Amino acid sequence: MPTLTCSKWLLLFGALCLGGCTRLGPDFEPQREAWTAQWNTPALALASETRPEPDARQWWQVFNDPVLDDLITQADAHNAGVQIAGLQIMEARAQLGIARSGRYPQSQVAGADALYQRRSSRSAEGNQRPSSFWQYSAGFDIGWELDFWGRFSRAIESADAAYFAAQANREDVLVLLHAQLADSYYALRTAEARLRIARDNAGIQKRSFEITERLFKSGETDELDLQQAKTQYLGTLATIPEFESQILRTRNALAVLIGRPPNPMPELPDLSAKEAVIPLIDRAVLQDVPANLLLRRPDIRAAEYRIAAQSAQIGVAEADLYPSLRLLGSIVWTATSLAGTSGAAALIGGPSLSWNIFDHGRLKNNVRVQDARLQQLIVAYQDDVRQAAREADDAASGLIKALERDGILRDAALAAKRSLTLANALYREGYSDFQRVLDAQRALAAQQDAYLVNRGNAVSDLIALYKAVGGGWHSGQPVLDPATRQQMQQRTDWGDLLSDSGRPATAASMQKGEIR
Repeated sequence: MPTLTCSKWLLLFGALCLGGCTRLGPDFEPQREAWTAQWNTPALALASETRPEPDARQWWQVFNDPVLDDLITQADAHNAGVQIAGLQIMEARAQLGIARSGRYPQSQVAGADALYQRRSSRSAEGNQRPSSFWQYSAGFDIGWELDFWGRFSRAIESADAAYFAAQANREDVLVLLHAQLADSYYALRTAEARLRIARDNAGIQKRSFEITERLFKSGETDELDLQQAKTQYLGTLATIPEFESQILRTRNALAVLIGRPPNPMPELPDLSAKEAVIPLIDRAVLQDVPANLLLRRPDIRAAEYRIAAQSAQIGVAEADLYPSLRLLGSIVWTATSLAGTSGAAALIGGPSLSWNIFDHGRLKNNVRVQDARLQQLIVAYQDDVRQAAREADDAASGLIKALERDGILRDAALAAKRSLTLANALYREGYSDFQRVLDAQRALAAQQDAYLVNRGNAVSDLIALYKAVGGGWHSGQPVLDPATRQQMQQRTDWGDLLSDSGRPATAASMQKGEIR
């Protein structure tokens, strides 16, 4: 076995130390949009207030609706999008484990052989005599590339950021799911209320049609009144199937969101035959308005983590431009079954230097590719922040205007109802024609429907506002449900990665501020 001199040992020790502290490529810089520090939309300030409860993480509690609370709990446990996002976290954990393995010897090969040989030899008398023997060998090879330029540490940094991006993506899925579920739920309630109003107005118009039909048959009125009453009644009647179809489609959408096939959903009582309550919340409860909360949106955080992951990939690519130093070692043992022979063992070790010099620009252009991808992510992040501000401002403005219209439309509906009462009275007394009754019926149906639609829009704008500022990412469910965890553990050895406590140790670096 060759011996290493003192100077060689020092050189090797220096290379190891240098490999632990040299990292090529840019360090990640947290993203800051300067305009967010001064940005403050008046609409967002008017549409929000600060109260300790309910937390924006569970903003749907402002509606105080047990049915909605139950639907969200079911969706958190069974929605396919949430389950896939949780599995992507598990994938990111495993990818981080792959990256962390670069700190250790990258190649270890153990092998053993047994060879049987038979040969013939000629004796002194000229006779053939056969001879046979076994030959055995075993060996172990190891190769360890030193992290001389930070290739492996940058890869770990990238995988760590990707893991946190996967977590933020799951929170973003929850934000979108809760908003979509609440929006669909109140769209259902709005459709049920509109169906009830349509049925009520169809009943009123049916009575008018029946009255004009009797009057026409008795010769007390002309056919024009009859046909106008019939047209208005049938027109209103035709809207009922559309509302019923809308209710059915919305119920099916809710069923899929909570992880069920389309079904009647008995926990959703049909309110189309009675008063369907559409809540009116005049403020959003936001603890931090507006800029900081926008930057804490899960999709914004995920975009920043993707920037961090890609920034580290530049260092990985740059490391390919420089020589790589590997420590190689082998242990070999051989023996035979021939009499008079003994086994032999050998220990071989030493450094190996390789450098891909003539790559015709491939490695350099790979660095440029990684840098271009980084810049794309930075521009996308900047646009995401602007889009978040726009969504928040649009939702806040929509909520304010819907609240302004609510009182006006309520008064208009009450006036239309009173107008119909007066028009019927004047018609019965003979002081006006039937056209005024028809106009009053038409106005009542339109105003009542507009009032309900605006109420639904106000709820939708409130939900959109919470979604725009990243609210609703909290879930009381584990990342993986027990059934999925058990199925995966039976199929593959996952160790402790499937547990909620199985967070990679390197995550602590990001929590300390390297990545917000």
